[in-house]
Amino acid sequence: MIQRQTVTKGVAQLLATVTGKPVGVAKVPINSATGQPYPPPYTLLYPLDHISSDGTLADRGAAAISTYQATFVSGPTPGTADSGGTVEQSEWLADKGRTGVMARPTDGSLGYANALTIPGVSCFHREAVDAGATSDQNDAIITTVIRFRFHLETAA
Repeated sequence: MIQRQTVTKGVAQLLATVTGKPVGVAKVPINSATGQPYPPPYTLLYPLDHISSDGTLADRGAAAISTYQATFVSGPTPGTADSGGTVEQSEWLADKGRTGVMARPTDGSLGYANALTIPGVSCFHREAVDAGATSDQNDAIITTVIRFRFHLETAA
């Protein structure tokens, strides 16, 4: 059985690597050095569906399809009065996330350019669906949402 927790850790690390920005799982990411929330831009990662399969007649391996919502957040600049998030910033971060997750190797080899590291598990197919954007004028937060789906199987 593919454990959801290890998949979530791998997806969060992949998004942090490809965006170069912090990722919080279902909450604002916290800077471990200060104990304070990171200021935007950052990504909020929400686990959604996780469909498990315990194998087929052809093999004894396990498989799963895990779906995540990545909310790319833009917001006010700390210490700057009347600043706010921008669509440009949230789309920039979302583009980095989508491109990084879905990128193929430039040399034409198989697989993906940026690894999804899950011990004992390989990802053989990825999908990205742009789910729209939201904004909250009261606190100047702007977001762009992408739903990622990862098709996984236990490594042989």
